[in-house]
Amino acid sequence: MVASLALAGCSSSSSSDEASADGEKVIKFMHLWPEGSSNAQFSIVKDIIGEYEAEHDVKIETEILNPDQYREKLKVLASSNELPDIGMTWSDGFIQPYVEGGMLAPLDDVTTDGVEFIPGVKESYAVDGKTYGLPLELNISYVFYNKEIFEKHNLEVPETFEEYKNVVKTLADNGVVPTTVGAKDGWPASFWFMYMADRIGGPTILTDVIDGKAKFDDPAIKQAAEEIQNLVDMGGFVKGASALSNDDAKGYFMNEQAAMFLTATWELPNYTTSPDVTQEFKDKIGYFKFPTYEGGKGSSIDSYVGGPGVGLFVAEDSKVQDEAKDFVGYLVKRWGEKSVTDAGVIPATKVDTASLDLDPMYIEILDDLGSASNVTTYFDTQSSPAVSELHHDLVTALFGKQVTPEEFVKQHADEIAKEQE
Repeated sequence: MVASLALAGCSSSSSSDEASADGEKVIKFMHLWPEGSSNAQFSIVKDIIGEYEAEHDVKIETEILNPDQYREKLKVLASSNELPDIGMTWSDGFIQPYVEGGMLAPLDDVTTDGVEFIPGVKESYAVDGKTYGLPLELNISYVFYNKEIFEKHNLEVPETFEEYKNVVKTLADNGVVPTTVGAKDGWPASFWFMYMADRIGGPTILTDVIDGKAKFDDPAIKQAAEEIQNLVDMGGFVKGASALSNDDAKGYFMNEQAAMFLTATWELPNYTTSPDVTQEFKDKIGYFKFPTYEGGKGSSIDSYVGGPGVGLFVAEDSKVQDEAKDFVGYLVKRWGEKSVTDAGVIPATKVDTASLDLDPMYIEILDDLGSASNVTTYFDTQSSPAVSELHHDLVTALFGKQVTPEEFVKQHADEIAKEQE
């Protein structure tokens, strides 16, 4: 079956060096935004392709799959060395094997005039100092909160961790769930750990662990784990968090049974534009940046935990590599201009909000990103698959108090050391 898929991929991808009937060069472009499930993104890409073709003597042929099918097809095409001229990729751990296999072209020479990437995002697609993917999307994490609940209890948005703990205490004392979190699958609860590590140990500490410049059993990382369990002891999270999925946890916030929810900007439509959510609820929702930690090395409240969504690659073996790179630069620029207004997607590039008709929350977040001091990619995205899986399990155990902070950091450190030997 794999062989037949590879042959199918080969037959659909091998004509990139051929000209179309009227002499245009053909670029094969494979992406993961089908019209049915990702209509806004599909339409934007289709429009940008139309614009580009009208201005250039090229034909861009698309193959469109849903994300799960896309991942599988990409593996098959890579195994037979038949990648499309342009495709989509994820960052960090995902892109590395393709780069090490010599399959992707460096993109440092791609022209993106007037485009300014959010700090730290483009770097997620770099291997050994060269860029092999250009990001389109960005997700960053905030604490979203119910303004009505805050007003009822005379609470103000906290800027420091001590202020945050006072908010938690007031809510818990009054029988209100301070924060909802789904720790069952690890990754949603990891947002809390990653932010505590950033604020206590500095914005690069978890990246430094991956790069071998720091150890996971660093005292700052252990302290971050301790603070998580302090919040658990205070009643800071919904009861039974370690048995809740992210969707379960989200339900508490959407139903106004919890005051706060630390999540990523992929939830923005629920608080701004979604027709499935009442305007009455949307009007109650605000957000704040994760508080700073007194005495911590991560002194900037403008340092975020987040990560890029998909980016674009160009195949090293493409027969139309120059044309493909030119289109990639064009697509990245136009996507940054159109994605916010047409899809409600936060792009990986800075956006001038002055001329856009957007929900105020989008404008505030885009302006935040414009002044971001740092965006640290999610630790589980940076990690190898084995470390990522262990991390999810241990975060679940940390929230359920099934491991001590000492055990939490030691098990991570041992697994990472094993891989770095």
